[in-house]
Amino acid sequence: MAPESPGYGWHNLIYPWPPVGVQRRFSRVIASSDVAAHIKEFDEKGFMVLPGLLPGLFVGRLTREVDHWVDSGLRQRSIDACLRPDRCPLPKTVELEMTAHGELAAFPPLLELLEDENLLGPAFVFHHLHSDRRPSGAPGKPWHHDYEQRPQRHRRLPMVHVLHYIQGLRPGMGALAVLPGSHHEVAEKDARSHLGTGALPGEVLITELPPGSAVVLHSALFHTRRAGDASAAEGTDRYMIDASYCRTGELWPPVKPYWRRILAVGRERQLGQGRWAELFEERHFGVYEPGDAGRAA
Repeated sequence: MAPESPGYGWHNLIYPWPPVGVQRRFSRVIASSDVAAHIKEFDEKGFMVLPGLLPGLFVGRLTREVDHWVDSGLRQRSIDACLRPDRCPLPKTVELEMTAHGELAAFPPLLELLEDENLLGPAFVFHHLHSDRRPSGAPGKPWHHDYEQRPQRHRRLPMVHVLHYIQGLRPGMGALAVLPGSHHEVAEKDARSHLGTGALPGEVLITELPPGSAVVLHSALFHTRRAGDASAAEGTDRYMIDASYCRTGELWPPVKPYWRRILAVGRERQLGQGRWAELFEERHFGVYEPGDAGRAA
């Protein structure tokens, strides 16, 4: 029998989340003793949940851009350029050129959170961003982590993946399961892939979140995407944008052959607003090596 997993639904979380339409400064959320406690626990557990992080109007803009990204074929062309760079042309558009996606990559409330010493600290760089929409009933993804290091050698510098569930999570969309503490292991990304998407002792299962929510993962944390329910009601597509950031201090491996163009877009759009001067600087990266395209949960 599979071990039971603690389930996370937004109504059971202790993170403050205001009703729809209520405006609030994110600094008030950070100041909350509950959220502050979860930030302090990040090094131990390797994840934290931020329900309702993004304002509703912003969520609407992002949703329309994801639909365009998927329906126009831009997403598939970006994947092809990563998986088969010798045969496929570079994409005409990158994610950060979409207005709201670029704003999300440099969303000030999120970057302010990441500046905490328990997360990345004040010096960090944008690594990559993926955008996707998956239908109900889509297959899952086996247990894995996304820490970029070849080969895996240490965990001296943190890297995080911020999984933005812009339309939230509901049963049938495909739950996210995480294995708290597993980011302290030095293991290859696929070290648990032979376990498929099955339940593991000690896992935390996140099944429900309100729109605009985010889950912040230490990139070395093992996690899995469970399969969606094909019988789920219409309109339960799983929208997710994942953005990744790294503490500076060594050269990080890029995951896309056109990584320089992505960073250049960030600089040209001045997405760091002058507050995060290193956010899109090339000097924090090493040489691109074809291989894993960095797909997240």
